[in-house]
Amino acid sequence: MTVFETDFPKLKLLHRGKVRDLYDLDDALLMVATDRISAFDVVMPTPIPDKGKVLTQMSLFWFDFLKDVVPNHLLTANVEEYPEEAREYAEVLRDRSMLVKKAKPLPVECIVRGYLAGSGLKEYRRSGTVCGIKLPPGLKEADRLPEPIFTPSTKAQEGHDVNITFEECADLIGREMAERVRDLSLEIYRRAADYAEERGIIIADTKFEFGLLNGDLILIDEVLTPDSSRFWPKEEYEPGRPQKSFDKQFLRDWLEEIGWDKKPPAPELPEEIVQKTRARYLEALKRLTGKELS
Repeated sequence: MTVFETDFPKLKLLHRGKVRDLYDLDDALLMVATDRISAFDVVMPTPIPDKGKVLTQMSLFWFDFLKDVVPNHLLTANVEEYPEEAREYAEVLRDRSMLVKKAKPLPVECIVRGYLAGSGLKEYRRSGTVCGIKLPPGLKEADRLPEPIFTPSTKAQEGHDVNITFEECADLIGREMAERVRDLSLEIYRRAADYAEERGIIIADTKFEFGLLNGDLILIDEVLTPDSSRFWPKEEYEPGRPQKSFDKQFLRDWLEEIGWDKKPPAPELPEEIVQKTRARYLEALKRLTGKELS
């Protein structure tokens, strides 16, 4: 079953994001990962079958893997344990949803970069910095950085997130909180990157979201998925050029090749692009978790 847009008449839709739909179940939130895919902040009109299931199963894996590092917002992903009003939609919700705690999200994206790519590469070529952090001269595209760096951004409701400096992050959420999420983000990244590299995946960069629950800092949203991270196959890694990837960079590359202007409406995706994108998501899931979708 491919799910593009969820429609649960008996549930209160709180927010429809580019990929996820969020429902208010009074004491908890229901987070549903659809098969929508976005590129350049525009949702494509063609879904990627099973993509939402891959994102959910991968997040569940990482929440468990990181539970000794940071608490998270997961209550359960077992649809049989959902409130009665949600169990009615069990067929759609199974494997692609989570019941989560209601936390107050921090207004920043916590991005960690271990390699030079994306917007960081563009800034480095202009100024030798990434989000104001000075890097050594002479780095090439996809080079490993001397140390992972914390490069936060603002969370945009629409359009592009905006990279900010650590000082600007501290102005937004307070210096003590900024230092906490920086140190925690770097620790999570290092643990996950070491684990992933042993399984043939380089995590070039990733983003985390944190929230406050009764004053405690917890990990929320998704974590270390192909949508929130840049995953590269280790066996094909070669600095100085764009890397092959397990994320949607493959889709972005195709959109660049056809000359799309990156403004809505987005073009329909050919079946070949859909299936090759799907295969990359499934391969990432199998490498990292050792599991395949049932």
